[in-house]
Amino acid sequence: MEKTKKYKDLDERFFMPAFSRDMALVKGKGTIVWDAEGKEYIDCVAGIAVCSTGHCHPAVVKAICDQAHTLIHCSNLYYVPHQGDLAKKIVEITGMHKAFFSNSGAEATDGALKLARVRTGKKNYVAFIHGFHGRTVGSLAVTHKPAIREPFEPLGLKCSFVAYGDLEGLKKAVDTDTAGVLVEPIQGEAGVIIPPEGFMEGIREVCDSAGALMIVDEVQTGMGRTGKWLAIQHTRAVPDIVTLAKGIASGFPMGALIAREGLEFRKSEHGSTFAGGPLACAAALATIGVIEKILPDVSRKGERFRAGFAHYNPRVRGLMIGISVGEKCPEVQKRCMEQGVLVNCAADGNLRLVPPLIISDAEIDRAVGVINGALG
Repeated sequence: MEKTKKYKDLDERFFMPAFSRDMALVKGKGTIVWDAEGKEYIDCVAGIAVCSTGHCHPAVVKAICDQAHTLIHCSNLYYVPHQGDLAKKIVEITGMHKAFFSNSGAEATDGALKLARVRTGKKNYVAFIHGFHGRTVGSLAVTHKPAIREPFEPLGLKCSFVAYGDLEGLKKAVDTDTAGVLVEPIQGEAGVIIPPEGFMEGIREVCDSAGALMIVDEVQTGMGRTGKWLAIQHTRAVPDIVTLAKGIASGFPMGALIAREGLEFRKSEHGSTFAGGPLACAAALATIGVIEKILPDVSRKGERFRAGFAHYNPRVRGLMIGISVGEKCPEVQKRCMEQGVLVNCAADGNLRLVPPLIISDAEIDRAVGVINGALG
């Protein structure tokens, strides 16, 4: 572990201790990653649903390198290479009207909160218990987890929290001062929690009744993760604003917010130095090109996982898989790692798998075997 120790020593001396970690990943190809000591793993974490096309997909690498040889940055003072093409593509695949780019999912959330406030003239928000929307001051205000939110209060935004799936509670919380209701179509950080049938449609109705905007956080669920471009597309609900990030550019830092017709920022209401730059847009366009080819097979792969974990009654939507494990989850995660499979413990003892969308049947079967062995 000598090579890993070098990472650890530097980290402990010079990096603020915001993360818990004990291994270093130094190389990736497809669904496989290698640690600093050269050990190989099937990656069912994928940077937490980020490496949608796998690690270092040739098409994405080429797009980034080609653009890096031409122009790395020019700022949004000028028209940016690939930006308009990407906005057009995002609008087409999501069914929304216009896009605005950011550097992360948290920034996309902040943008959505600003857009809802400036267009409705209202100041309050409603979100859901166990929901997660980011760690910036704005996005943290609508993120439920007290342990990460309360130390930084007051956060400047008023938000009420309602139990996920509770439409009656939502009706009581939303009023004429509510600018927006933020919801994940599947709660990711909570452990892949799928809402009850009709919940998204119910949120839409509540928002319409109160004149509030329905803001759908697709940071983890979007970009083909559930077998459709957006998880909300599994329902009949049509949102006002959608946020994207994670899998949008195969690991290149990027986020986006997209909105229906009639909702957009006007000049000087929002901005960013780096957002939607040439490299990010090139990576995202290449990513979409890859996902378009594999998207029809994502749901089938998810069902292969479901069959493999049938004994544990998994929660599955495409390649988002959650299994209730309880307090032994960290031990299961460790056993899987020792056997060459990376998985993640989300909240409340839930094992979460969000592998690259390109994962093969053979890799699924291998991962299922290892995980079942660790659970047994």
